Amino acid sequence: MDAPELPQVLERARPRNERMNTAKVECNACPVLCQISEGRSGACDRYANQAGVLVRVDPVVLLRKTMADGEAVLVPFAGRAADAGAGGQDAPAEQPAWSGDLLLTEEVFVTGVGSSTTYPDYKPAPFIVGSKVDGVDMVTVVTEGIFSYCSFKVKIDTDRFLGPEQANVRCKGEVVGHVTTAEYGSQMLSLGGVHHLTGGSKKEGRIANEMMQMLGNKQAVELTIDGGSQLVIQAGHAPIVNGVAEQRMRVGCGSAAIGIFARQFFGQADEVVVVDDHITGVLTEHQAGRCLDMKSSGIKMRGRKSTPGRYFQVANPGTGWGGTDIADPLSIIETWDEAVAWPGLRLLMTSTTGEHASWYVLDESLNPVEAEMPAEVRRIVDRIGENCEPSMTSVLFLGGAGGSLRAGVTENPVLLTRSIKNALVNVTCGGAPAYVWPGGGITVMADVLRMPDNSFGTVPTPAIVAPIEFSMRRSDYALLGGHMDQVRSLREVLERGAWHNDGAPQSVAWLTLPSANPWPLGQPPLLG
Repeated sequence: MDAPELPQVLERARPRNERMNTAKVECNACPVLCQISEGRSGACDRYANQAGVLVRVDPVVLLRKTMADGEAVLVPFAGRAADAGAGGQDAPAEQPAWSGDLLLTEEVFVTGVGSSTTYPDYKPAPFIVGSKVDGVDMVTVVTEGIFSYCSFKVKIDTDRFLGPEQANVRCKGEVVGHVTTAEYGSQMLSLGGVHHLTGGSKKEGRIANEMMQMLGNKQAVELTIDGGSQLVIQAGHAPIVNGVAEQRMRVGCGSAAIGIFARQFFGQADEVVVVDDHITGVLTEHQAGRCLDMKSSGIKMRGRKSTPGRYFQVANPGTGWGGTDIADPLSIIETWDEAVAWPGLRLLMTSTTGEHASWYVLDESLNPVEAEMPAEVRRIVDRIGENCEPSMTSVLFLGGAGGSLRAGVTENPVLLTRSIKNALVNVTCGGAPAYVWPGGGITVMADVLRMPDNSFGTVPTPAIVAPIEFSMRRSDYALLGGHMDQVRSLREVLERGAWHNDGAPQSVAWLTLPSANPWPLGQPPLLG
């Protein structure tokens, strides 16, 4: 017996019950099901009612390998009305539509930014694009995923103490994440996630959602850490810690700095202490100093000695010298061995970034007396600073795509998961390369700086909306049970837009592929 024909799925929404005002349309792009009056947008500001038709307000972002100077940046799909905006957002007037002169299969990639979602998830993805690259038939499935299981991992390049590990991170007073394991020269935060979005109060979920959208869209976010610092972080910018913009990422720990610069210190100082929250280095005790046959200075350090010339816990974490809480570097020196130290001993104390540095000479009582730093020593301290990379905030989106959005790709979702793990499918986020985590499911991670601006949206469930694309050989798409009847040529996509848009106007934004990103359709093993 033949299966019944499925009803046509359209993005146009119509009144669903007699109790709803007939001038409104019901948006089915997420579980909220907003009822939208004409000329207004829904709660997410992504969809609007234009003359009784549900339209996507934002443009679909298309990547092109190259773009000529002066080329139109925002144009409607060919054949669409020029008044593609809604809710007060109109497309630029008199912009030319696509002229057909592109090298389609080699030059254009449809991203998920602005593409619309697959909700209620039984329908195919809005764009299932067929193209040809180097003679190979390709398919790219393009959608915006609604992610509850997602977070942002934030790497902050600084020695400053931001807060104790596992401490709560707050935005507008609500807990939105926590401090996680510090890495080499960087403090790390984990922000957002399903438990903050859905497991707490409505206010916590709303603020976490807003914070995540801003962070993903490369905007500045203000945070406070329990028992720690106040922060302003923004992808690609230096963090602001307690009102002060950070400048440098350390060249290495105190021990590493000793090893790197030992030969340069030799002959210029009798002892060098590099102050660090994790490992403070002492030159004459360190293996580097021993290899240079340096004379012991008799210095006695506070803290816990690890191995020769390497000390842990010389002070508490903080925002002072080398990420410690000290303002006076001499406070970490316990005493001097009178049988070893000598008057006139030259001591340099510096931080791991060179931002703090002082020069001392021992007097007759073996007390360090601060003195003017010699020019050659200053040159070495400056070189420490020169070798420090700029302090920066890196933001990585981490999303679980192992849920229902897979139904927009295939009727047998596990085959998509397996194909990704077998490297038959290339996953991108807004055209940016995505790292797929090992293990079960489809857990992807992408650097937001490599994604188009304003890639992230929200829905008030609450959840994050983010672009995702799956590219593969056409033959592999057929084998994993893909929606082959919905594969449309790139030319047709550029002429008509999303397959289920029912003629509703939507604009297109052309972006040049960022130089740091590989071409999404040119990655092995896709082309063999």
